[in-house]
Amino acid sequence: MSETEFLDLAQSTLDQIESKMDQLNDEDLLDVECKRSGNVLEIEFIDNGSKIIINSQAPMQEMWVAAKSGGFHYKRVDGQWINTRDGSELFAALSALASAQGGVAVTL
Repeated sequence: MSETEFLDLAQSTLDQIESKMDQLNDEDLLDVECKRSGNVLEIEFIDNGSKIIINSQAPMQEMWVAAKSGGFHYKRVDGQWINTRDGSELFAALSALASAQGGVAVTL
């Protein structure tokens, strides 16, 4: 994948995550605030102040996630972002992380 293709895909992925988090907030299912700065998306859980930070790493063509439970790297494999260590998928992992940090079941 070219760098341009990666950047477009990473932007689209961050847009999807931000949109879903905003939707969950608007529906009063999860109290979060999203802040975006370039290739970095910060999701703050208002009730406890914890955060999940997601950013793209163009040189490595990875999406990186930092959460209370640790840091994770995802590479594009067969049309999905897959964890380089345990093989989990990004959106499934983010659902679990957001559920744990937000205190309610979240599905992205």
